[in-house]
Amino acid sequence: MFKRILVPVDGTEPTEQVVHASIELARQLQASITCFVTEPASPSELVPRRGFPVVEEAVEHAPETLARAHRLLRQFEGCAHVAGVACNVVLDHGSRSDKALMAAAESCGCDLMLMVTTGRGVFGEPLFGSQTKAVLAGCRLPMLLLLPQ
Repeated sequence: MFKRILVPVDGTEPTEQVVHASIELARQLQASITCFVTEPASPSELVPRRGFPVVEEAVEHAPETLARAHRLLRQFEGCAHVAGVACNVVLDHGSRSDKALMAAAESCGCDLMLMVTTGRGVFGEPLFGSQTKAVLAGCRLPMLLLLPQ
């Protein structure tokens, strides 16, 4: 059935749910997990100008952001290890999240993607967008979507 499950995480509370659900699913299927974190490019990488407060703040924040991403990956990998589930980790920096997810799924040979969707609703989605919807529109893999509890 499914042997390699791609699980994107971002450290939010709903992500905690997907961590435990994906590890349990992988354990039951005797599958491995690829834990994926993407960090978008900062404004300083997109517009390399010094002197603007927002750009300066982004430059200072970049190492913190990447350290957080590495911490998330290590935590997921540790949980998987304790459960006896094989896990590899992938960190992408600078790509659009939906495109990076689909590229990681293909390059890692994943055959299922497991995501949590926040369900922003009628008013929130136009304002904030939907990564889940973007991935659904372009992904060729079967996807298992979890609603936050």
